[in-house]
Amino acid sequence: MRAPGASTSPFSALHHADAPLLLPNAWDHASAVAMARRGFPAIGTTSLAVAAALGLPDGAAATRDETLELALVLGSQPFLLSVDAENGFSEDPDEVAEFARLLAAVGVVGINLEDGMGAVDRHAAKIAAVKAAVPGLFVNARTDTYWLGGHDEAETLSRLDAYQQAGADGVFVPGLTDERRIAALVARLDVPLNILYSPTGPAVSHLADLGVRRVSLGSLLYRRALGAALETLDAIGAGRRVSGRTPTYAETLDYGVAAPADR
Repeated sequence: MRAPGASTSPFSALHHADAPLLLPNAWDHASAVAMARRGFPAIGTTSLAVAAALGLPDGAAATRDETLELALVLGSQPFLLSVDAENGFSEDPDEVAEFARLLAAVGVVGINLEDGMGAVDRHAAKIAAVKAAVPGLFVNARTDTYWLGGHDEAETLSRLDAYQQAGADGVFVPGLTDERRIAALVARLDVPLNILYSPTGPAVSHLADLGVRRVSLGSLLYRRALGAALETLDAIGAGRRVSGRTPTYAETLDYGVAAPADR
């Protein structure tokens, strides 16, 4: 399953391997390096965590510079980096393409672009502009029909068809957990389908059986990290022992200052 003209990069190849690409999403240098050291060949970023850590809104095109700065920090690390760029931080396809060029220049190999349920032709134009500007950059085109909309199967398929025709290398439908609908989408697509992992949805192994080629964790790890911090505070305040894995000071310092290496 590979669309004509699709990227044949190492990152693209991970979407066509025997098992789906399980993509953890980081929010800073330490989290990305720690995940990569667990054996993950590719790491994504999560726009919610990047925004929340800075006290900025997510999905409001407020973190363009910060996203690029994080890409600059992570792009030279020994893992493949895909960046969550919200809607491209602009409604102008040329400006989105320029942002994609900047990302590719610092070592980014993939970009996630969401439609926010806006105009189909506008999002398709952004995808086409990015692929024309940076042909080797893997474009993961996201539709929010299940994340924000009314779970309309026909609209979802119509949007994804437009995006893959515009040159998307993969498509992403966060919020979709119904097994029948996932399998139906896979059967109709020419490019890999990306699903957002849900603790209440199908297991990764079952998503693989359904034909899903990429499983993203989104903001889950960041939210779990915040939850662990609050649980720790509650335990200390209640006089209970703190449980769970806690990296040492030295380990954490190492994650934070790890030197770049060749891929």
